Amino acid sequence: MTRKDFTILIATALMLSGCANYDKRLTNTSTSYLGTDGSIISRSAESTLADKNSYWDGDGVQGVPSIVIDLSDQKASFYKGSKLVGVSAISSGREGYGTPTGSYKITQKNPNHVSNLYGDYVNAQGDVLVKNVAKGKDPVPSGGSFAGSPMPFFMRLGRTAVGMHQGFLPGVPDSHGCIRMPERMVKTFFENAPAGTTVTIIN
Repeated sequence: MTRKDFTILIATALMLSGCANYDKRLTNTSTSYLGTDGSIISRSAESTLADKNSYWDGDGVQGVPSIVIDLSDQKASFYKGSKLVGVSAISSGREGYGTPTGSYKITQKNPNHVSNLYGDYVNAQGDVLVKNVAKGKDPVPSGGSFAGSPMPFFMRLGRTAVGMHQGFLPGVPDSHGCIRMPERMVKTFFENAPAGTTVTIIN
């Protein structure tokens, strides 16, 4: 298989995944990422693409928290007052499922949130019958039922179905509209952004 064929294969697989698809790729050190320039980026246990583009320096800093999500740069910036104290790599909505721009407040926080829109169809034993389905759109197989995908550390934005949560970051927009973040950073944002925190999303 040529590098070009491998790139196309990876890109196709990424397009088929959705907002809530939290899976073992997030912590699997053999996972490769498709960079925005089309290159394949290998992941290591010590240094991931997300970690290279993320940091936190806000412990002990005072000020009203706020978050700015830049869709063009695929990053979320955390402020306390006017001071930038943290930056996280993100993966926002892919083509056809764009993350909405605007100003929102965090209205719900749930460390164990489960999607009621996207997930898998499973049988009575919990075995997956059909992966990556949209509830109410994809037909339910015989003996199957819907199991929503986990969206850890979910922070809902306003009255939308969109939120920030832990999830797979391929290095490009890939979700159904939510803002995925790496585990280390989403936990920190979750702990430091109470309900009512302003989140501004820009292009």
